[in-house]
Amino acid sequence: MPERVREPERESGGGAGAGRAGALRAFGLAEVYNPSMVPTLRPGDQLVVQYGAVVRPGDVVVLRHPFRQDLLIVKRAVERRDGGWWVRGDNPYVENDSREFGAVPDELVIARAWLRVRPPRGLQRSPRAVLSWAATAVRPLSRRLRAR
Repeated sequence: MPERVREPERESGGGAGAGRAGALRAFGLAEVYNPSMVPTLRPGDQLVVQYGAVVRPGDVVVLRHPFRQDLLIVKRAVERRDGGWWVRGDNPYVENDSREFGAVPDELVIARAWLRVRPPRGLQRSPRAVLSWAATAVRPLSRRLRAR
């Protein structure tokens, strides 16, 4: 089953004074549903994404599945090839990536993930549990973590 993310909501608008505010509207949220990016991302993680951002090798991206364009998936951009981006999941046991569907055309890569927010697990509210969660809950996504 493909990695799914909830369709990110984008603000619409424009007009007078939309200059700097327009840049802020280029950001949105996506939620990870499946394990193709484990250990980097887990189901339930939220991603802060930027639409139309420049993609470089190693970036985590949100893209439309080449065979089901109504389905958004999260993968790591590995390299540019003829015809688009070669993308892979970080989980070596899930092969729903370019090994299955080939290079992804640029127009299907819709956003770059900038930040991962991991929601708290369980109902523990002790100070130690909260500090432990807070230390790892928000993390910028690094290009150093490469798909295998």
